[in-house]
Amino acid sequence: MGGVVLRCTAKMLTLLRAHPRDLVTIEPSDEDWYANLLWLDSRKCLLIAHAGTLFSVFVPDIRKADLVPIGPSVVRFIHTELEAESFPLDRLGALDSRSIALAKTESRTVLGYMNEMARFCEYTVGDAGGLARCNARELNHELRRELHLLRQPPGYFVPIERAGGSRDRPQLRVVD
Repeated sequence: MGGVVLRCTAKMLTLLRAHPRDLVTIEPSDEDWYANLLWLDSRKCLLIAHAGTLFSVFVPDIRKADLVPIGPSVVRFIHTELEAESFPLDRLGALDSRSIALAKTESRTVLGYMNEMARFCEYTVGDAGGLARCNARELNHELRRELHLLRQPPGYFVPIERAGGSRDRPQLRVVD
């Protein structure tokens, strides 16, 4: 298969009304992307992560209409964040919005890291005083620079470094 695999959580598949026949069955790869639907500040938010690097994209206050069709939406969100990091758009593989294939999540490890990211987003939104006051650009920047413990061997990694970028850590601030 030559396209991009977007591995979605059950919540995400329900939102998209994806049926089992709509999903591909393919071996997991470090090139896959994972998508999860979060509820923060009583609003739907999207969290996307690249399986191999954990380069993440947080999209606040999303509506189903923003995600249909899923291919162009996800590619646009990822490209926006790659550009924000001054990465070439193909840094994490070529993303063709016409060849996005949906699949169920496979890696418990990636899902565990995404749960950590979701908790980071939850705390950051709370500290900012709510979703409306949180600067999503800065949250995304900081999220990609968070330390993640390695499961094997002991140690840690930073997603932006895995993706080949800088670890500079700006201070998050509240948007008035």
